[in-house]
Amino acid sequence: MDFYLKDNGVRTSFDYGQLNISGDETLGFRPYQLMVASIAGCSIGVFRKILDKQRVDYEDIKVTAEVERNPDEANRIEKVQLHYVIKGYHLNQDKLLKNLDVSRNNCSMVQSVQNSIKVEETLECIQLSK
Repeated sequence: MDFYLKDNGVRTSFDYGQLNISGDETLGFRPYQLMVASIAGCSIGVFRKILDKQRVDYEDIKVTAEVERNPDEANRIEKVQLHYVIKGYHLNQDKLLKNLDVSRNNCSMVQSVQNSIKVEETLECIQLSK
């Protein structure tokens, strides 16, 4: 990956598009947003693969990320709380929690930050009827 300095941040390009990074979110993604998006995106992606492999009948999964930062230490990210809301049919919350634990252990981004950022996950099931 190549990154280029621009007036108000940094730019990089990939086959699927350009990414602008800036401390000013009107000019690009803020670095902490990209870090949290990497953690949440990897986590939900691995979780989905596990659910699909087990043929869990779900309609939708949403993850909300809450971030705690420490202003006394360069505004570093100290904690990311991921709250999963899964909508589906005949959902077993205990089994889903076990799957979430497996996904955590197989998510490269969560594993990459495990000794520096606390990542907590909660799960909410919404049962749908056909």
